[in-house]
Amino acid sequence: IEDETQVSRATQGEQDNYEMHVRAANIVRAGESLMKLVSDLKQFLILNDFPSVNEAIEQRNQQLRALQEECDRKLITLRDEVSIDLYELEEEYYSSSSSLCEANDLPLCEAYWRLDLDTDSADGLSVPLLASPEPSAGALQAAAPAHSHASGPGPTEHS
Repeated sequence: IEDETQVSRATQGEQDNYEMHVRAANIVRAGESLMKLVSDLKQFLILNDFPSVNEAIEQRNQQLRALQEECDRKLITLRDEVSIDLYELEEEYYSSSSSLCEANDLPLCEAYWRLDLDTDSADGLSVPLLASPEPSAGALQAAAPAHSHASGPGPTEHS
């Protein structure tokens, strides 16, 4: 025997079903709201975590300074080695009996250019020398043959 109430069973079932849907939708909305809040907190932490950002920047600066110091040490070592080798080469050049001029006349690079020019003129190639008549007026410079340039005036050939 059924007890008669104000609401029939079918109506009570529909009401319970509707109430479950509403509660489920509220639970889903609350979950999405929590996920959005967690996302906002993560973004805020990432963007506004100045101590960790500063620490990362400082660590990178230290790495780059160490690399710079290592490069500087290597460059200084290389400079010293090249300087020693150049000194030895100049000593050998100036002390050799086959040099074209005395040690006081020309620096090594200019003496090389003169030697190179002498061999080129023997081959029929003529590269003129620009020289000042006094030794104290300046260094000798070799002038390359003139080439025409469309973009503007180039070096001119002196005789």
